[in-house]
Amino acid sequence: MAAMTPEQHHLVQRVRALVDDEPDVREVSMFGGRAIMVNDKMVVSAGKTGDLLVRVAAGRHEALLGEPGAAQARMGPGEAWGPAGSPSLLRPSPMTVASPSGLRWP
Repeated sequence: MAAMTPEQHHLVQRVRALVDDEPDVREVSMFGGRAIMVNDKMVVSAGKTGDLLVRVAAGRHEALLGEPGAAQARMGPGEAWGPAGSPSLLRPSPMTVASPSGLRWP
């Protein structure tokens, strides 16, 4: 696995502290970052600059997108990540991620 930047390492450690009680947690290189997998499903991916992608269920997508600091993750210009009806990825703002409670989104 590729070496992590200090920002990425710090973010991965914060996420791991929240999910390490789960029975099956592992890290995988994905989306140019380090993904945290729980029960073989990606829950987040920590980018090299300390940015974060968060996987959300389709049923909670719109509500979470309305939270302060939330934005739809994009593959490219105008292309939202995830087809309609499936889990998709949101990108919390750097300020949200940096706050002590920022990783505990509603």
